[in-house]
Amino acid sequence: MIAAQELHTEFQFPQETDTQLSSDTDLEDPDVKNAKLGKGKGGRKGKKAPGEKGKGGGAKGTGLGGVNGHHQENGMESMTLFEVVKMGKSATQSIVDDWIESYKSDRDIALLDLINFFIQCSGCKGAVSAEMFRHMQNSEIIRKMTEEFDEDSGDYPLTMAGPLWKKFKSSFCEFIGVLVRQCQYSIIYDEYMMDTVISLLTGLSDSQVRAFRHTSTLAAMKLMTALVNVALNLSINMDNTQRQYEAERNKVMAKRANDRLELLLQKRKELQENQDEIENMMNAIFKGVFVHRYRDAIAEVRAICIEEIGVWMKMYSDAFLNDSYLKYVGWTMHDKQGEVRLRCLTALQGLYYNRELNTRLELFTSRFKDRIVSMALDKEYDVAVQAIKLLTLVLHSSDEVLTAEDCESVYHLVYSAHRPVAVAAGEFLYKKLFSHRGPEEEGMPRRGRQSLNGNLIKTTVFFFLESELHEHGAYLVDSLWECAGELLKDWESMISLLLDEPMPGEEALTDHQETALIEIMLCAIRQACECHPPVGRGTGKRVLTAKEKKTQLDDRTRITEIFAVALPLLLAKYSVDAEKVTNLLQLPQFFDLEIYTTGRLEKHLESLLRQIREVVEKHTETDVLEACSMTYHALCNEEFTIFNRVDIARSQLLDELVDKFNRLLEDFLLEGEEPDEDDAYQVLSTLKRITAFHNAHDLSKWDLFTSNYKLLNTGLQNGDMPEQIVIHAMQCTHYIILWHLAKVSEGSSTKYYNDYGDIIKETMSKTRQIDKIQCAKTLILSLQQLFNEMLSDLGCNFDRSSSSFCGIKELARRFSLTFGLDQLKTREAIAMLHKDGIEFAFKEPSPQGEGNPPLNLVFLDILSEFSSKLLRQDKKTVHLYLERFMTFQMALQREDCWLPLISYRNSLQAGGDDDTMSVISGYSSRSSSIRTKKAKPASTGKRKLPEGEGCSTDAVWMNQEQNVQTPVMMPSPHLTSTVLRDPKKMRPDESYMGVYAMTSEQQHQQLPPQQHHHQTPMDYNRRGSGLMEDDEEPIVEDVMMSSEDRLEDLNEGMDFDTMDIDLPPSKNRRERSELKPDYFDPSSIMDDSVGIGLLLRVQ
Repeated sequence: MIAAQELHTEFQFPQETDTQLSSDTDLEDPDVKNAKLGKGKGGRKGKKAPGEKGKGGGAKGTGLGGVNGHHQENGMESMTLFEVVKMGKSATQSIVDDWIESYKSDRDIALLDLINFFIQCSGCKGAVSAEMFRHMQNSEIIRKMTEEFDEDSGDYPLTMAGPLWKKFKSSFCEFIGVLVRQCQYSIIYDEYMMDTVISLLTGLSDSQVRAFRHTSTLAAMKLMTALVNVALNLSINMDNTQRQYEAERNKVMAKRANDRLELLLQKRKELQENQDEIENMMNAIFKGVFVHRYRDAIAEVRAICIEEIGVWMKMYSDAFLNDSYLKYVGWTMHDKQGEVRLRCLTALQGLYYNRELNTRLELFTSRFKDRIVSMALDKEYDVAVQAIKLLTLVLHSSDEVLTAEDCESVYHLVYSAHRPVAVAAGEFLYKKLFSHRGPEEEGMPRRGRQSLNGNLIKTTVFFFLESELHEHGAYLVDSLWECAGELLKDWESMISLLLDEPMPGEEALTDHQETALIEIMLCAIRQACECHPPVGRGTGKRVLTAKEKKTQLDDRTRITEIFAVALPLLLAKYSVDAEKVTNLLQLPQFFDLEIYTTGRLEKHLESLLRQIREVVEKHTETDVLEACSMTYHALCNEEFTIFNRVDIARSQLLDELVDKFNRLLEDFLLEGEEPDEDDAYQVLSTLKRITAFHNAHDLSKWDLFTSNYKLLNTGLQNGDMPEQIVIHAMQCTHYIILWHLAKVSEGSSTKYYNDYGDIIKETMSKTRQIDKIQCAKTLILSLQQLFNEMLSDLGCNFDRSSSSFCGIKELARRFSLTFGLDQLKTREAIAMLHKDGIEFAFKEPSPQGEGNPPLNLVFLDILSEFSSKLLRQDKKTVHLYLERFMTFQMALQREDCWLPLISYRNSLQAGGDDDTMSVISGYSSRSSSIRTKKAKPASTGKRKLPEGEGCSTDAVWMNQEQNVQTPVMMPSPHLTSTVLRDPKKMRPDESYMGVYAMTSEQQHQQLPPQQHHHQTPMDYNRRGSGLMEDDEEPIVEDVMMSSEDRLEDLNEGMDFDTMDIDLPPSKNRRERSELKPDYFDPSSIMDDSVGIGLLLRVQ
């Protein structure tokens, strides 16, 4: 019999709703269903006495085919209920219908099959016999099953990998939901089936066996969700019945049907009794399972509980959406595991999305708002994104909830290097600053200086300037692109703000603001034409859809049509401002040049060429001149009809520049005359212009080599040549040689290969002699750059047998050979190379989402080419450092996409079998040893290293990376942004390696006496350690979480008594026996010392 404590909280009837009741039945006639409405009156509460078992119908054939429910449908003979669900080949509805038929024939046999289903879903190979079911209590059965549990492996169906098990969890959950739905009109009220199942799941959820606890908690939470849905339907039905009764009673006596009134009263009474039964069941699950398991040692179990309570509050808000249930979500937001914090946020998003529920969330919001704001800086990317999205929903509910300081902590994240975080912050910024319109803005035009968009563009400029990150306008535009794309594409309004005179009373833009607006305008044009994020945010080129390609072409056409006319005017206005002109001159690179002809815009092209010429004549800044050069290069495209016109203008300009340079040079080099500063300036300015153009254009026909040779030769002979003239003359000569080599190499690309290779080898040798570590870092950086280029060309799903990847791997092999055979000399350099390679491999998350390999994981295949250069003891250290970036799930993966990680780990374990052990074997051995509680001789453990081995002064990472107690659970790389970080504030384990900080003697001097043994000390600087190290615990474990800090400040003003689930009150409530007392202490929930500092730094 389900136990339930006295219910002390009263609820009002739920509000009216149009939700339709399920038409599913327990395979019985609808008329029969309506007559009795699901109450089995003949059953006895609780488990029957042994002699009474089987009175429900003997063994007259079972719907599942034989003892223990062996399923025989579709040729699948002798299959248990677990096997049928696992295979997933039969519809869940038909499986449940077969079980219901079996239950009606002999409920003991069917129930035994259901019990074994839950036992087998936990991975236990034992089975509950009919004899055990008749004579043993649940606790005895669970103890017996624990003894028969397979101790050789920690795997069970919910954690197993492979295609067969991928869908098992969803099938398992679906089976429970369908079972309750199909039984909701009769069987769940027979006071036998549900009582037995809930009692079993409650007992299993309290087991020390992780598999039992995890599986039964999931089953109990899904069972609770299904019951909540039944309770909601009952509430709706009661409301409908009450309205029908009131309508009938209000009729005049002549038209009133007394028999109908009595029928409605009887129906309402039965509905109330059913609701009381469901209420008691939910109380038993909530108090027996939820209040204990939501603080379980395993993160997955805690996450399940929080996810489901969010469903209950959203589904049946009248009963569950109050502070007594919200407090569990609020407390768990301090969980140390990102997965659990993430479930809290997604649960809350479902509640805040419905504005009708906002009034019920006011106390919760005031209590936990600061925590939600701090989670926007969470170290886990996914958590930070969802926290920002939740704050955006809070912003929707009320503008007064979040203070200016709260908002500012989110604003700066638009410059984060992690794009999902930046996009979420951009949406928050847009909703806060741009989505509110005052009454005075309603009648404003759509575009132009006086338009609504004009005001919003000004607001964007003001925000950009206040952020003091002016060189990162592309990041701001990318963050706002998805939510404010229409605003950022309003180039007419931007041009109007730059060219039109301000209206009377309107404040004009300052020079600084105009510069910022031009930069934002350029970044928006680039984003529209290139359709990919700025450097540091993207994961390679993405294939555009047909719709995206059409939008890209339309935007490019519109940009050309607008700026072909406006750009000459803008250049004329700002021609003396180097910064503005440099940005404006980049615009033609994004033009569709054909439109100059088709749109009859040739006169505007002529105007543009004149303005560019004037800019060249006015400026000597390198950035401006190179921008002019690149503009000519973009316009001089032989594919378009405007080529001849632009080529003539370019040739005329260069003719004048070269003639001027030769004339000035002749006067400058006259013998016997001392050149003055004015002559030197004229030569330098002209030479700068020519050099800038020579970078992008072949000027061989002007024979500049002779002039530059004379200039440099005179400087060598006299020794009085100005430094800047020498620099630019050498640079110009450099371009001359490059253009000449380019022409020569067109006919023979391999002519100079051997000589070039010898030069490179000698260069590498010299650099290694100068600094071995920096040389190694340069080699690994070059491999990373080649790898990134390959990703850009081939995409993230490239073939590892492709020529590009094999070429990079072959280069890595050759790099490895250059380190020679003396491993001691190159020890530090090789270790540093592996460190940088590992960090690069785990730097970017998978674009496919969580659970997939990191984007650069395949780089470990390349890095493995250097594993043979590591000393044996260094392989162990590198292996430990690798595991800092791995999660426990990664260690279990065996799919092809994880082969680079597997092969790299194997390369680090080769030759060091006594130093390194696999994560899995280590995990299993620890689990088994603790489960069996048998003392083992010391000789059976890992061989201890000789004293001093791996602790020499040459060792790498000896200060920190060897002090890792549980290397499997390590944090993901931090978010990066565009804010410089003070080096003095770096955390200890983020500093440079910690390798040369102290000698081994100094290390031993600083350690307390008890740490001078061979055991590995705890690293107290580690970040991201799990709650109770949840994924490293053995199968038999302490199943309750511990905490270090108390949350008494969160308890103030909240009702912390365990909440009874009290649906609308009933006069015919049937009391059940008491649950065991709830020992829940609300002050010992979660540790709020979770690392939430999102370290931001410039890429």
